[in-house]
Amino acid sequence: MSGLRATGRERGFALLVVLWTLVLIAFLIARLTAASTTETRVAANLAANAAAEAAADGAIYQAVFQLSAAQAQDRWALDGAAHEIRIGRSLVTLRLYNEAGLVNPNSASPVIVEALLRVLGADPDSAANLTMSIAQWVGKSYGPGLQTVAAQYAIADPNYRPPRVPVESIGELSGVRGMTPEMLAALRPHLTLFAPGDPDPATSDPTVAAALALGAQLAPARLPAQGVPGIATIRMNAVAHGPGNAQVARTVVVRIDPSLANGYAILATLGSGD
Repeated sequence: MSGLRATGRERGFALLVVLWTLVLIAFLIARLTAASTTETRVAANLAANAAAEAAADGAIYQAVFQLSAAQAQDRWALDGAAHEIRIGRSLVTLRLYNEAGLVNPNSASPVIVEALLRVLGADPDSAANLTMSIAQWVGKSYGPGLQTVAAQYAIADPNYRPPRVPVESIGELSGVRGMTPEMLAALRPHLTLFAPGDPDPATSDPTVAAALALGAQLAPARLPAQGVPGIATIRMNAVAHGPGNAQVARTVVVRIDPSLANGYAILATLGSGD
């Protein structure tokens, strides 16, 4: 009888080992299946994002082609209107804006910068002081008053060190003495780092147009800038909706110029703070 009991215990132990082994195998299979499913999902998301990115880039190059058309009536207007373009399984919404109608703090005349500040609500004294501060920050000369402002800053805050070089992003202006977050937020839609000289009156938005009109009163001898036919600097905003709810946004600044090797050049790919 003792031998039968021992044999029964051994069989029971063996059965327990088999059951635990089956549980372990089932657990491993479940983990492998979950990992495989996750990897498949990740791969699908990467493929969808890549498709959306390619579609956004394709829409930008299609816009370059349209803007380089020989006939003016075939070119897309630089008015911010939405152009919907389907590329593969992605739908791209593209908007085009003329950078020449905006104010470049690196190159615009101080009178235009001051006028823009006044149009946006700054009082004349504050606008004049902030204009001199911006001029000092980007390294422009602004008459004898600039030296006075620099001396005042040195006394008020010996740690204030304007770089005195052109800014590389609009966000850098937040460090200018007297610049408030509210004023920078109001300025941002009307600023660019890619327009040469003063804004082109023919393409300015209403706020910049009002600043140009006020600037003409402040400095009647200043001549307004004029665009050059066939040459344009354009900001392109492309938002691509791809398969699997993928979404990709692209913002680039493109120079259209027949004298360039390809007829165009991509000047910059921008982030949200530019």
